[in-house]
This record gives sequence, structure tokens and C-alpha cells, in this order.
Amino acid sequence: MKILCFYELDWELDYLKKQLADFQIHFVKGTTQNSPTIDKDADILCLFVDSPVDKHLMESLSSLKLIATRSTGFNHIDRSAAQQLNVKICGVPAYGKNAVAEYAFGLMIMVMRKLYEAYSRIRDNNFSRVDLCGTDLSGKTLGVVGTGDIGSNVVKIGAAFGMNVCAFDLKPNQELVDKTGCVYVSLEELLRQSDVITLHVPYNTGTHHLINKKNIMTCKKGSYLINTARGAIVETAAIVKGLKEGVLAGAGLDVLEEEGEMDHEVSLLLEEHPQAIQLQTLLSNHYLIEHPQVIVTAHNAFNSYEARKRILDCTIDNIKAFVAGKLKNIIS
Repeated sequence: MKILCFYELDWELDYLKKQLADFQIHFVKGTTQNSPTIDKDADILCLFVDSPVDKHLMESLSSLKLIATRSTGFNHIDRSAAQQLNVKICGVPAYGKNAVAEYAFGLMIMVMRKLYEAYSRIRDNNFSRVDLCGTDLSGKTLGVVGTGDIGSNVVKIGAAFGMNVCAFDLKPNQELVDKTGCVYVSLEELLRQSDVITLHVPYNTGTHHLINKKNIMTCKKGSYLINTARGAIVETAAIVKGLKEGVLAGAGLDVLEEEGEMDHEVSLLLEEHPQAIQLQTLLSNHYLIEHPQVIVTAHNAFNSYEARKRILDCTIDNIKAFVAGKLKNIIS
């Protein structure tokens, strides 16, 4: 079978070549969006979340049988079209359970202990500690929204920090309760009692704006919000409102709502009839990026060598299993 593989890093190319040496592979550096000329005879399409796959692309690959996405999320793929065209989709579960959980605590510590400001001052030869007094994690209440693989690791790390951990999930994990002593509560109660709220749920219609302008005002005054999941789980205007009204003391955000448009802000602003909601979100994102009590990073929580290698290993196993007539980690 022929594989059409989009990749980003050169070492990933070398690794895939070695592990899939028995396959005929056409490698393309970049994404489906910036690669107009591709191999139309591919049986398997291998890509990352930055490569959207619509019905038109699937139909152009007349032999396509499998889309192997190197991700847990699959919003970039038209699942309905795949089902119509009898194309299977497989993904990579739980590759970032360590990387993302650790990154969430990196953001927590950075914003709660004012590390970025402290570091920036030293770069300017300013050794003053004025206004750099932060707050401990130990003894604080950590609210974990979503206790899948990543969220469960966050619970464990929080307990190790000496935090009092409460959690919200539609399917409570009793084993996690027994091991860590965490307590499951409603989302409403979690927002009310948590000093730090960290989000670890997938993005879908049920979690869209799970944190919004209404319930942000029920959060404990002076709390912190951490989001390493998906941007649209939080209504951007809600974070702005929470900060302006003193409900939130700060935020650590690895994802932003409409983050895909941040690179295209000029074209958006120059459109004859810009979408008001999208424009408002874009401007709110800029407010957050410039806010002194907000740390924003570029969807980087997953990005460790170990996590990337797990992604590749799982994808390779998925492809080999499919070719052997077995379905592994099938999304649809």
C-alpha cells in the first residue's frame, strides 16, 4: 500500500522512513493546506491536526482507505465524508498524558509565582522583588475538569504538591479517588471552591464554552484558570470579564479560541464584512496576550520528544495493523 505522509520535523521523517521501510511512502513537508501537488494514488493518508481533510481531498485520493491522524483529536477531519466514502480513521490515544499534565503545572507555577515577570526583570538588570510576591500551590484547592488519562495525571501531581484536589467528570474514576483522595463534585461546586481550575476535556458540542461569561462569575474570587485542552472550551470573553472584574487573578493558556486565525488577523480585519463574533474573539485574544497576569503559549503542551515519539510509534502500529487486516485505535 502507498502512504502519503505530511510531516513537520526532519527527525520524524527519518524515524518514519526507518520504521515503515517496507512501505512505499511519499513524504510532504508541511500540511494539506500548503501542498497543492500530492500523490493521488495513496491508500493511506498520514498527518497531524494542522492538516484539515475535507470531502474534496478524500475524493481526490481515489484509492484512499485509511486516514492515520497523529493526534487524539479529530476535528480536522470530515468524519461524515469519511463514512460516506468508506474511509477508516485511526488516531493516537493518550500520547500526551505526561507531557500535557506537566505543562499544565508549568503554567500554574509560572503565573502563580510570577516567574515570567521575575525573569524579564533580570533581563533588564532589574533585581527588584517589588510586586513579585506569588502564592503557593501547597494547601490550595485544585479543580480538575476531566479525569481521563491527562486529567488523572494532573490529579496525581496536584496531590504530590500537597493540594486539595476536587474533580468533575461525567464518569468518576473510583480508583483515582482511592489512590489520591480526590473528591468528585459538580462543575458548579468545583468553580466555587477551587483556587486553580485546570481543563482536560475533549472539545465537542457538549464542552463548547463549558466555561462562559455566566459561570465564570461563580468562580472563587482570586482563582486561576489553566487551559491546555482546546481553546473553544472557554468563551474568550469570559476570561476577559473574569480578569477585569477581579474574579480571576490570572490565567495560563496554551490554547486560544479562534487561535487558527491569529496568523491571519490582518486579512480578517480588512474583510469587507468581518464576522463580529470572530472579530471580538480575536481582539479579546490580544487583550489576554498583553495582560500581565496571563501567560499564553502556542498550543505547545503536547510538544515533548517523548510524546512525539509515542505519537509516531502508535501511528506506525495503527498503519501496520490496518494493512494486516486488523483495526486498531479506530475513531470511525
